[in-house]
Amino acid sequence: MKALGITVGGLPNLYSTGIRNRRLSVSFASTSPSGPKTVGVTAPKIEYKPGVLDNLFLNLFRNKLVQEVGWDSKKPGYDGLIEVANRLMMKGTTNSHTIEATVRILRSLFPPFLLELYKLLIAPLGGGKVAAVMVARVTALTCQWLMGPCKVNSVDLPDGTSCNSGVYVERCKYLEESKCVGICINTCKFPTQTFFKDHMGVPLLMEPNFADYSCQIWSASPTT
Repeated sequence: MKALGITVGGLPNLYSTGIRNRRLSVSFASTSPSGPKTVGVTAPKIEYKPGVLDNLFLNLFRNKLVQEVGWDSKKPGYDGLIEVANRLMMKGTTNSHTIEATVRILRSLFPPFLLELYKLLIAPLGGGKVAAVMVARVTALTCQWLMGPCKVNSVDLPDGTSCNSGVYVERCKYLEESKCVGICINTCKFPTQTFFKDHMGVPLLMEPNFADYSCQIWSASPTT
């Protein structure tokens, strides 16, 4: 297995939000020059103790994923979720198809009117900063079952101010368990960015670090 090291500098700001981009270090291994890219970190896993609602969130998300894929794994819990995510990747004829399918899954988790109301009524408040802060706090509270331990952090904005609209994932469980760059990019990063911008009115940028499994999530107002 050939180890490859890649450093990608200056990630594009996909939605012209003005969020300051950082350098992203990427390390992965490939079984072949054209094969699927996998990542590996030798440090001990960070244990996360599931909360009362975590199993509910996991089962809800997995059920929506199964409905989209049309197949379910025999494995229970998180291991089964990762297998279904793998099947979603295999089902998509292109990366774009996989991203679009994942956006549909994310939309199906919410009543349609709720997303429309959030985009119409909440997203414009305070120039968008209120919605950005809300997204960060709700993400940190409700998504640790998927990502592992994370915390809200301050994001520096181009106008010289800062805003507590970032989420730092110390070591993403989804990436660590899948060990696949493609699953991270096509079933998490790109579809999540698209979902929040198009369906909630909150520009968002996710910066996964494949060297240590961490991820910095930036959400900002459309005006910054």
